[in-house]
Amino acid sequence: MPAHSHSHSTADETPPSPEIVTRRRRATWLMLLVLVPIGLATVIGLVALWPSGEPSRAQQAAETFQPPGTSYPDATVQSLETYDCSDGSASGQQLTCGTAVVEVTDGDGEGDFVSVDLPPEVVGSGVQVGDGFVLTRAVDGGSGDPSYSFSDFQRTTPIVVLALVFVVVVGLVARLRGLAALVGLGFAFFVLLQFILPGILGSGSPTLVTLVGSSAIMFVVLYLAHGFTTRTTTALIGTLFGLVLVAVMGAVAVAAAKLTGFSSETTVQLGTYDPTLDFSGLVLAGLTVAALGILGDVTITQASAIWQLHEVDPTMTARQLITRGMQVGRDHIASTVYTIVFAYAGAALPLLLLIEIYGRPIGVVLTGTEIGEEVIRTLVGAIALVLAVPVTTAVGAFFAKAAGDGPAPKLLSRLAR
Repeated sequence: MPAHSHSHSTADETPPSPEIVTRRRRATWLMLLVLVPIGLATVIGLVALWPSGEPSRAQQAAETFQPPGTSYPDATVQSLETYDCSDGSASGQQLTCGTAVVEVTDGDGEGDFVSVDLPPEVVGSGVQVGDGFVLTRAVDGGSGDPSYSFSDFQRTTPIVVLALVFVVVVGLVARLRGLAALVGLGFAFFVLLQFILPGILGSGSPTLVTLVGSSAIMFVVLYLAHGFTTRTTTALIGTLFGLVLVAVMGAVAVAAAKLTGFSSETTVQLGTYDPTLDFSGLVLAGLTVAALGILGDVTITQASAIWQLHEVDPTMTARQLITRGMQVGRDHIASTVYTIVFAYAGAALPLLLLIEIYGRPIGVVLTGTEIGEEVIRTLVGAIALVLAVPVTTAVGAFFAKAAGDGPAPKLLSRLAR
């Protein structure tokens, strides 16, 4: 379920009054009574489930599928010759293949000039002299002679340029808060690459590993991006609720729909490397990771609305706060629902085109393995997202009124000093 972006107004843009600061502080400490145990459980889970660093069964198996010493050096096209490689099929499609002479510019075999064959789809993309390739270099076990083949195009330059533009734009528009969000994003990828993925490939439960990793990500990302505020703490509670709901509903949906997880060539290939992997658990893990960004987005917006309402009129009752807050929440839910659906439709456009070509009944398509898994993934995430809105609203209203306007409890007063 792809993430999306909405603008979030905050109550922190103008200096708050001392009364507002006192209420915020009191409410934050009350919410920490809920979050601290969850945070401790997350830390314990990270320590207990952290991968050992040893290669997993799948990684060991993957090494046997390629010759020892295989590497992927960079190369530059020096010359290109094309030729007709049509197969003479009844379709009469004209195909053009090619043979390129390339110079290995980086990696094993640097300085070598070699000839590589190019399939028609590569030639059709517009290969020119000076283009960068990534080659597959394999060494013959007997003679020790290397052989080269085309692997992919080099895309380092456009990706790096786009990444730099992204960082600059975020920094200029969102300033320190935007840069803090980028740091949080880096932390999220660190947890994903160093904890969640190795944990899934290991012997741990994919669902448990993903829940612990996702919880750690949201603790850091939300506070980095939005600061240590009452609205952030409210949003975090709502987000954690949504993640648990995704895991519970996902487990029920996966079991009821008998989703095996073998919905693509990628998962089938994973099965050849390690058939003992919990592929149904992989579906659940994917559900949880996909829900991270959009849950944080929605809950932050909702928490902002509740705390702004409370600070504008502290005399509003909890019921009134929830009623007013849900007016904002319903608009956000409405915009989010079609965002989710259209984002998936865009990502799955090639698959949808194949379905259109085959002319299969829509009912068969929607309940089939490939589309059915994504439909369930999207519906579970959307349900959790929708329910996270009233939960976040109720949490914000409860703690806003629980903080009250009177003196803070002695313990909280000491902690707040």
